[in-house]
Amino acid sequence: MSANRMVLDDQAAYRTGSEVELMERLLNLDGSLIVELGCGRAGTTRLLAAAHPDSRFIATEVDAIQHAKNQQNPASNISFRLEGAQAIGEADGSVDIVLMLKSLHHVPRGIMPQAMSEVARILKPGGVAYFSEPVYQGEFNALLSLIHDEKRVREQAFLAIQGLAQRGDMELLGQYFLNVPGRYDSWEAFEARFLNVTHTRLEIDELRYRRIRSAFMKRMGPEGASFLKPHRIDLLRKRNIS
Repeated sequence: MSANRMVLDDQAAYRTGSEVELMERLLNLDGSLIVELGCGRAGTTRLLAAAHPDSRFIATEVDAIQHAKNQQNPASNISFRLEGAQAIGEADGSVDIVLMLKSLHHVPRGIMPQAMSEVARILKPGGVAYFSEPVYQGEFNALLSLIHDEKRVREQAFLAIQGLAQRGDMELLGQYFLNVPGRYDSWEAFEARFLNVTHTRLEIDELRYRRIRSAFMKRMGPEGASFLKPHRIDLLRKRNIS
């Protein structure tokens, strides 16, 4: 795929695999300063931090409840901060890698441009921004859409990434399409992960709750409910401009 072209989706390009494996292949994670914006439970950052103890990670989150939970489980090379992507605390040109893992579409539309400017500001020349966003297709997306339909916000996130790639000081290195396997052992596990959240207020009445549960249970088998989750990854780099 040409690094000069951005597409919303390319079904022929999908591969099935772990996003951590893709990140290990695409990113220089050793000895780096890495900022994850909108870390949620910081599961991926914790995996990367354990695998790269010589790197320093900063994991930011705007949900105060989740941030407090993250701080209760510290790691020696991760700093957790209560902070929004529109005002990042790092100095200009100080960060090697910025990660946004399924978090950009949660940034309010009005501050997305400022968040993208902040990403460009903190990156070193040659530093990279890794954006992973869920693609609006497939059975898992259909299930999540019963909880909260994210079609518009995901489109807005894609447009924000396009805008960042078109800046004179940034360039698109490539796009990657990944089907990430996901499995949930029970309805209770799925409910805890996607319905009992603190970052978004969900208005779900009893009828809608039963619809969501019914749709999930149709996928349940002896080993739980399994899905393939389509993701689009955009990898951008800050140009060396002298």
